[in-house]
Amino acid sequence: MGMKFLVLWELDLSIMRADFASVIMRMPEYAHKLRERGKLVGRYHIVGKHGGAWIYDVDSNEELERLLAMAPVYNFAKYEVLPLAEMDTPAQMLKSSQG
Repeated sequence: MGMKFLVLWELDLSIMRADFASVIMRMPEYAHKLRERGKLVGRYHIVGKHGGAWIYDVDSNEELERLLAMAPVYNFAKYEVLPLAEMDTPAQMLKSSQG
């Protein structure tokens, strides 16, 4: 079973260069390849921001780091990486704490 991470990324407009638009235009193709491999579960735009929220399903922290580093916007964005865990029901939580 893979590890899931929510990755919030936002473009750093202060380092904008002439080739910035071409970098951004490559992101959908990169996302498509990750989805085909089962590494990208969801991809969302954050309203009012220049970036996104992507949910990765990877086998290790190292794999996540590698996939982030391969992203076309890697050198132009700031990242926040949040590990995700399945949410237990209250009954499951009580059972595991009792036993």
